[in-house]
Amino acid sequence: MMMTPTVQVAKGLEGVVAEATVLSDVQGQVGRLLYRGYDINDLANNSTFEETVYLLWYGSLPTRTELKDFTSRLAAARALPQSVLDEMSGWPRQAEPMEVLRTTVSLLGLYNPDRDDKSDTARRESALQLTAQMATITAAWNSIRQGRTPVTPRSDLHHAADFLYMLNGKEPDPEAAQIMDVALILHADHSLNASTFVARSVASTLSDMYSAITAALGALKGPLHGGANEEVMRTLIKLDNVSAVEPFVNSELDAHRKISGFGHRVYKADDPRALHLRRIARDTAEHTGNRKWFDMQEKMREAVTQRKNLPVNVDFYSASVYYALDIPIDLFTPVFAISRIAGWTAHVLEQYGDNRIVRPDALYTGEHDRAYIPIENR
Repeated sequence: MMMTPTVQVAKGLEGVVAEATVLSDVQGQVGRLLYRGYDINDLANNSTFEETVYLLWYGSLPTRTELKDFTSRLAAARALPQSVLDEMSGWPRQAEPMEVLRTTVSLLGLYNPDRDDKSDTARRESALQLTAQMATITAAWNSIRQGRTPVTPRSDLHHAADFLYMLNGKEPDPEAAQIMDVALILHADHSLNASTFVARSVASTLSDMYSAITAALGALKGPLHGGANEEVMRTLIKLDNVSAVEPFVNSELDAHRKISGFGHRVYKADDPRALHLRRIARDTAEHTGNRKWFDMQEKMREAVTQRKNLPVNVDFYSASVYYALDIPIDLFTPVFAISRIAGWTAHVLEQYGDNRIVRPDALYTGEHDRAYIPIENR
């Protein structure tokens, strides 16, 4: 009888270093995140989403001229083909926004005649179009499902402001646009997370950019990856009062259930993105005079810390920040994608640049030497 060799299986690939990257560095023990060597807090305080995308794709911060040109190119690529909008208008209104986003990205691949062009120029153009159009798809679907005509993107607005404009039909105030811009910067990349690993795996077969990003969206749709911020906000709305928070936390932890927004595979300290969003959530609460959600979150953080000392992750405070921006709850995960497309495409480009097909081994633990039994004898 064949013996199964003694092999340590890393479930979920935990602790396995599968790729080398220059794009982002997650220092989980100390709660730091770097993009191309720049601290995320430094970028969030000083940069823009467009500048951050440029940094991830090209490796350096742009000059004023480079940024102006890149911003113009990104803005010019936002519009969707009318035939794609027509196709979307016939889809079931109850379709999940993430399903629509995934399907539309795949559909857009049909409209790019250079999708299989393996030159660096063509691949970067695909990355530009996808990054520009992700926000347009999300806003357009929100209009279509409500029976409204999608708002045409404006090339005179920055990416974050244009998304809020397309979503609500009116130009956002500068403070809202700035908050959205910072949120996009904070979510732009995060090393080899599940969706990024999927995108790189697809790219490693030398498939096209659209296929890689469609696969990444499929991974992000899973509730263990994207969607936690949606669950955070739904929980806050259900509880509705600070006094209900601590009993809820105790009940969930006593039942050994996870509480959305807490804990992370990599971070052992508070997620630096969460701490930045916490400041935004606090400032927004003070500015609007509506402290309800922020006070509930602070009480929940205190209660969880007392019981489990779990760090908050990026999903926790992003929930109330997006809610304050009047973004529908079921669009929270697509907003994640609107930002993370910057990192996904950067990783796909990096994979193409130094490629080897992703093909890990598997440990077979099934039976051996089974004889075939004719069907009449089974």
